[in-house]
Amino acid sequence: MLVLGIETTCDETAAAIVRSRPGGGGEILANEVMSQIALHASYGGVVPEIAARAHVEYLDHLIRRALKTADVRLTDLDGLAAAAGPGLIGGVLVGLTTGKMLSLASRKPLIAINHLEAHALTARLTDALEFPYLALLVSGGHSQLLAVRGVGDYLRLGSTVDDAAGEAFDKVAKLLGLGYPGGPMIERAAATGDPLRFALPRPMLGRPKADFSFSGLKTAVRLEVERAGPLTPAIVNDLAASFQAAMVDVMVDRTRVAMRAFREACGHPAALVLAGGVAANGAIRGAMLRLATETGVRPVFPPLALCTDNGAMIAWAGIERLRLGMVDDLSTPARQRWPLDQQGESIHHGKA
Repeated sequence: MLVLGIETTCDETAAAIVRSRPGGGGEILANEVMSQIALHASYGGVVPEIAARAHVEYLDHLIRRALKTADVRLTDLDGLAAAAGPGLIGGVLVGLTTGKMLSLASRKPLIAINHLEAHALTARLTDALEFPYLALLVSGGHSQLLAVRGVGDYLRLGSTVDDAAGEAFDKVAKLLGLGYPGGPMIERAAATGDPLRFALPRPMLGRPKADFSFSGLKTAVRLEVERAGPLTPAIVNDLAASFQAAMVDVMVDRTRVAMRAFREACGHPAALVLAGGVAANGAIRGAMLRLATETGVRPVFPPLALCTDNGAMIAWAGIERLRLGMVDDLSTPARQRWPLDQQGESIHHGKA
């Protein structure tokens, strides 16, 4: 199967061509991504209107480039996959409308993809992973622990009750004057900081349910910034290191709780998968690797380029759904919110 994937849910414009392998997994023939970081950096976060306009400007060019790089024509494709949410609605509309237009022009099936499902299934693209497995999905807009039992079959074991992990990284980076995007900036500053200097809270630690909370941690950092007065480089680095250490402790504790819940519901997980933009953080990856080793679970961490938003994950999710006959019609709506545990066949899904 050969599928084009389109991703426009936030501030990366992306198009990719992926082909399935007979023995499982897939081959990425083209993976074009246009980052908008420079457009949003001065605002300290993503501006939805600017993001949507940039998607309009870049997307057609990226699709043409992906087709050329993969050396395929639109008529060679088996389907068109486009992220239909959740995300910034203006951006989602750009990508989904483009996917509908290409589907109509080529008479190829449209597959409307949940962006979170694409993250959750990426490990099957890279490692041909079998179901079921445990996925920690942490990004700018989402923080969830999921039992991935099959395509369209997800059990949410825990999620954030307030802010997402990526948002916390961005807000703390802004407080420390480190710039945008916050994740890489925090990690860089933390590399030379003292993680023990500031006693920051570990929200939800030890709770029986695998939920997250990050608003209190952000507030604690803000209070430390106010108490510190003028921020010296040493204070900034120590606060970054202390914040990152708190995030790591929370991630490990919440994932450990989710593992117990997973075993009760599904048996032993085939793997622990780390997905989403925050999964690119080296400290979090290292801690999750140690947890997986300690608990006897196979760690499957996709490459960094497939953790952040990209078209390859959308194309792969399209392949997964297309081979099960789960396609969508042109009335499929764009969604700003789209819970992943409501991913069964919607009223728009039909059989190919």
